[in-house]
Amino acid sequence: MMSRFILKRILQLIPMLLIISFIVFSLIHLAPYDVIDSITLPTMDKEQVQLLRERYGLDRPFLVQYFLWLKQIASGHLGYSMISQHSIADDLLARIPNTIALVLPAYLTALVIAAILGLLAAAYKNKWLDRLIEGIASVGIAVPTFWFAMILIYLFGYKLNLVPIIGMHTVGQEHSWSDYFAHFILPYVTLTVAFCPELIRYVRSSALQQVDQDYVMVQRAFHATKWQIFSRHIARNILIPIVTQIGLALPMLVTGAIITETIFGWPGVGPYIMSATKSLDYPVIMAVMLLSASLVILGNLLSDILYYIVDPRIKGEKTA
Repeated sequence: MMSRFILKRILQLIPMLLIISFIVFSLIHLAPYDVIDSITLPTMDKEQVQLLRERYGLDRPFLVQYFLWLKQIASGHLGYSMISQHSIADDLLARIPNTIALVLPAYLTALVIAAILGLLAAAYKNKWLDRLIEGIASVGIAVPTFWFAMILIYLFGYKLNLVPIIGMHTVGQEHSWSDYFAHFILPYVTLTVAFCPELIRYVRSSALQQVDQDYVMVQRAFHATKWQIFSRHIARNILIPIVTQIGLALPMLVTGAIITETIFGWPGVGPYIMSATKSLDYPVIMAVMLLSASLVILGNLLSDILYYIVDPRIKGEKTA
């Protein structure tokens, strides 16, 4: 039953990706300029510019360009950047591990902090601690990530001069873990703070839904303390929505730190896609879009699978 469900969801992946790719390709085509405008020089005449358009196939009709791109993707080749002429697959293989190395620890840290604070807020609903945590979460949601990153750069990188603010390594110290950690700490803190507020609200909401369940009333009838109820029972039951959230977070491993990576010069997917977007380097944009959309769909599938594994009631329903 589960294998059939997984196969069905994977088959749904193809038409969804086709629709998404067509929409994104259309939006790129509707832009008032294209990648040729970003690589031409003032000294070039119209004939030279036209030759460039013909070279990259941009003089062909929109649908022809789209189907040529589809044919290339179907052959398993992501193509080359029109700006750098580098292989997009090689560029992504070099950058994705850097993004994962930054995003994954930050998200897991945020998840642990959110689980603790969310449970505390739910345990002391409408008390001062709940209001404090809710206030912190509200401020965290309201504060733009780029602004918080700039504050950290100004305080710890410029004023106090404690840590470097650009890149992943200092030149000549590429194999130094201490140097890597010094570069890592500011973007890591930025992302952790960015992820935390919504996760706190999510955990609090999930915990409050459990408070009114019958098993909680039974525990109260047996004079269980609030700490025992939340630590032994509610904490275990909110594992299901948390696991679901982990699956949905899968796309963030690639595109979850675009702004933060760009600000700190972290050599991940962020600066790569930002540079491609500025120049409308459509092969790069389409490749990252395709990867991100695939991860969204696979993340939803992973959430369903994890939900099936964690929640025994679903297994019982399937068996019945």
